[in-house]
This record gives sequence, C-alpha cells and structure tokens, in this order.
Amino acid sequence: MARILIVEDNVDNYELVRFLLERAGHETRWASGGREGIQMAKQEKPDLIIMDLSLPEMDGWTATERIKTDAETNHIPIAALTAHTLPGDRKRALDAGCDSYLSKPINIALFNETVSKLIAKSKHHSETRPEGDQE
Repeated sequence: MARILIVEDNVDNYELVRFLLERAGHETRWASGGREGIQMAKQEKPDLIIMDLSLPEMDGWTATERIKTDAETNHIPIAALTAHTLPGDRKRALDAGCDSYLSKPINIALFNETVSKLIAKSKHHSETRPEGDQE
C-alpha cells in the first residue's frame, strides 16, 4: 500500500483516479489546485503524486517544478495525468520534473503499471535514504 496525492481540479477525474488507486489498495489524498498540492506534498510526504497539468491558480507544470526544487519533496515521484497530448506537452511535463506522463482518457492497464513502477521507485528511495546525519 502507498500514500498517493492526487492533484486534480475536476471532481469526476479525481473520483476515477481515486477509485483505481483505492481498488489497488492505496490510500489517497486530494488537492484541487497546484498551490494546495505543493502544501500537501510537504505535509503528507506521499509516496507518489498524480498531477493534472491544467489547474486553477497555479498549473501543474509550475507546481511540479516547485515540488522538484524543494529538498523536502524533490524525491517524490510525480506522474502527469493530463488531456494535454500535443507533441511538445510530454516533453514539457518531463522537463518540469514529472517522472512519468499519462494522457487522458486513462488507459487503465498503463495507469496501474506506471503507478506500480513509480511506487517501487519511491519505496526504494525511502529505504536507501539516510535517517539523518549522525556526525
């Protein structure tokens, strides 16, 4: 089981993603915008963030960049989940710091596979990370 933060402003999309994740045994949290997503990433320290890119106030690209440049949260894998499917959109999401890119509508098999891989990456990181400097 993993703790997963879903950053999504559309309630229907959130409910679908939450359903898929909870069906797989994961615990979910929800942020409806980029600023709230950053704040919750710092507070919750989730194992994975599913990030919509079109968000109110602060878009997902900017929120991802802020999460990935903060030492407290830069280790958290982020999967972009977006309807932005133009050729440059994937590169822009990866350049912002997303570890993976998934397009809407959701391909459930690919979604589950991607989530599993990113959680394994997150769990490996937390197991190898020192618990603090003991100098």
